[in-house]
Amino acid sequence: MNGQPATPVIDTHVILRDGDKILFSQRGGPYGYGRWHMPSGKLDQGEPLHVGAARELFEETGITVDPTDLRLVQVVHHRQDDETERIGFFFEAAEWEGEPVNKEPEKCLALTWFTVHELPDDIIEYPDAGLLGYLDGTSPLTMHNWP
Repeated sequence: MNGQPATPVIDTHVILRDGDKILFSQRGGPYGYGRWHMPSGKLDQGEPLHVGAARELFEETGITVDPTDLRLVQVVHHRQDDETERIGFFFEAAEWEGEPVNKEPEKCLALTWFTVHELPDDIIEYPDAGLLGYLDGTSPLTMHNWP
């Protein structure tokens, strides 16, 4: 620790629920290529968390959710490397409108529903930590990749 204030990247993740199914996105970009995660993205400067989460969900999937219907279910403090840390806010969306469409084919290979009982094997570690924290419900905070 060097006494400097942390400047984490702030991410939003949306766990889109349809009963016992959750929507996953398969990465098409260089980071995590071919691996799975939930719709997510970085918060814009000056943007409220729940608004950013709803925006990212719409930009990636075409799904519309009222930001006030998003429920914060998990926070992950992720140490990406020695220089970068991230704080991910995981929201559950149980009420929404539309059918998922891959709106970012240059970044996403597929959108697929998986049940909570049969999750994909290859979820990226950081979002997986948030998902598992949400599903096991033991603590609202998960520390990931810290020594």
